[in-house]
Amino acid sequence: GNERSIVTSVYNRIALDVAAINIQHVQLDDEGRFLNVIKSGLNECLSLEANLDQTGRAFIQDVVMSMMDEGCVAIVPVDTDDDPDDTKGYQILSMRVGRIRDWYPRHVRVEVYNENTGRKQEIIVPKDTVAIVENPLYAVINEPNSTMQRLIRKLDLIIQLPYVIKSEARRQQAEQRRKDIERQLSGSKYGIAYTDGTEKITQLNRSLENNLMKQIEYLTSMLYSQLGITQSILDGTADEKTMLNYYNRTIEPIISAIVDEMKRKFLTKTARSQNKSIMFFRDPFKLVPVADLAEISDKFTRNEIATSNEIRQVIGWKPSADPKADELRNSNLSEPNVSGSSATDMTNGNETESSDTSDYDALVNEVLDSISAQIDDIISNYTAGDGEEGDDS
Repeated sequence: GNERSIVTSVYNRIALDVAAINIQHVQLDDEGRFLNVIKSGLNECLSLEANLDQTGRAFIQDVVMSMMDEGCVAIVPVDTDDDPDDTKGYQILSMRVGRIRDWYPRHVRVEVYNENTGRKQEIIVPKDTVAIVENPLYAVINEPNSTMQRLIRKLDLIIQLPYVIKSEARRQQAEQRRKDIERQLSGSKYGIAYTDGTEKITQLNRSLENNLMKQIEYLTSMLYSQLGITQSILDGTADEKTMLNYYNRTIEPIISAIVDEMKRKFLTKTARSQNKSIMFFRDPFKLVPVADLAEISDKFTRNEIATSNEIRQVIGWKPSADPKADELRNSNLSEPNVSGSSATDMTNGNETESSDTSDYDALVNEVLDSISAQIDDIISNYTAGDGEEGDDS
């Protein structure tokens, strides 16, 4: 374990950030796009309750912490609705993290906690029924001479006491002194202990250096650069670009390793052919300041990317009862004619144009007929006047 060591804060930060990402059992369309969440025992384990003692989030955190310690862990389905040895189509009801003890060609021996007895026990399980997750940062964290192991490596010391150790009482006293130094080293932040002036300590395998603090700072800085994290990420002052780089280089490989292995072992080929999958989703609005949220909301709704109710869910408000809040439309544009005249005009454009032309023609013809009638009256009156004059003559 890494109790009380300098790397505990790094392990815990990474595990918390990985556990904050939602992992769900989902249904995809034919193009591989997300459709909906599948209500299953596996999804409940990942999102709500993994076992009797852990929530889904605490379970993922346990997976990451154990993977950082061991380098490789097993996710073991503990309770199922059918025997995995008899069929591939079974529902997973609970799961736990197992420590891999021995490797066999097609099986592994894992140490898993038994909630019925309250003790850990070793069982041999087939490899195709458990998700075996290897740390993608193994070369940096778990290799024997990696930067992380150099930070948490134990000191090899020989303590020379100022008295002869021959009697049983002296041996017990020496053993008590050794345990006291071990307790000081494990309880110290940088692995430093004190001794008596008459005691002599010899360090094995490497020379004793008096610039221990500089060496620790150098290894810590190297570790941060290799993991893709900075001190600002640990103390919460990192900006958006730094956090994005941290998520892409450190968190994404770990969560992808977990999800891909569960997808490979916990979903049958038939389920995968039916477009069922396991996916992870990270909330992109967690790092967005409130000042920028209004502008982003306007762009998303105006370009018909998200509805108003979906934006309200991001803010944390309850959905609006207005039906328009669930519509993908630009509220800055005027509403279309509800009577459907626009659609009629688009569908029957020729008929509408012909109807408007005929009405215009009828009006013009009516005016021309009226003028023609008036001209005829004038001509007839003029002709009648000429005839009367000829009769008088």
